[in-house]
Amino acid sequence: MAGKVFFSVTMSLDGFVAPESIEDLMGPQWMELQQWLFPQRFFRENLGLGEGGEEGRENDIVRETFERTGASVMGKRMFEAGEPAWPEDAPFHTPVFVVTHEQRDPWQRLGGTTFHFVNDGIETALDQAREAAGDRDVRIAGGGATILEYVNAGLIDEFTIALSPMLLGSGIRLFEGVDASRMALEPVRAEPTQRVTHLTYAVRER
Repeated sequence: MAGKVFFSVTMSLDGFVAPESIEDLMGPQWMELQQWLFPQRFFRENLGLGEGGEEGRENDIVRETFERTGASVMGKRMFEAGEPAWPEDAPFHTPVFVVTHEQRDPWQRLGGTTFHFVNDGIETALDQAREAAGDRDVRIAGGGATILEYVNAGLIDEFTIALSPMLLGSGIRLFEGVDASRMALEPVRAEPTQRVTHLTYAVRER
């Protein structure tokens, strides 16, 4: 049986998942938004940030998200933001399908990550990701605009938001322009931790 299509993001209380400008990624506000993630042992090891780190429930959530993912899909903006920052051993360790208008040969990295560039739409990218993932899940990695495209196309089965207790004030809103008339949400679980609250929902047709 094919796996689920899901996304997992951190969001501020006022609904933002990223700054408007790519240049502000890794800036102080974005770092504060993601402050729950960086201390986790699995995250630090996966990105080569050094030894040590926390090993509580949040570390388990990071590891479980990674382990369920058989392939990822991302938009051109996210890829361009990450390309210069990702190490030679990129952190995905699965095929990644980049939705773009650019024609480009696959870009192979160490550790099992290969970026494939798909220039004929989000559904083609998802089809290729499903085939690559096998019976594991496909993660729509981002950014916010790409996630919204998949939500509005009715292609998301489930999502998790790590709700961060901060206000960004501006940036990219996760659900700006969502077609709320065609989708309903079914709560799956809520896990409050010291830093954020992890909210998981199944997506149903309304």
